Amino acid sequence: MLDTEKIQCPYCWETFELVIDPSEPHQEYIEDCFVCCRPIHLVVDIDNTGGMNIQALSEDDDIY
Repeated sequence: MLDTEKIQCPYCWETFELVIDPSEPHQEYIEDCFVCCRPIHLVVDIDNTGGMNIQALSEDDDIY
């Protein structure tokens, strides 16, 4: 089953919905913004209870 979460683009600040596969507890990938088409580095961490922490980073941001 896939989950959806809203994220905010670090470039144009528009909010859009992202589809996430919760079967993998740590994920890193690039997804283009649906509005401005710039590449967003996504870091997704899912804890044991199913809670999600999503970081939407620009090319210049560091991973926290």
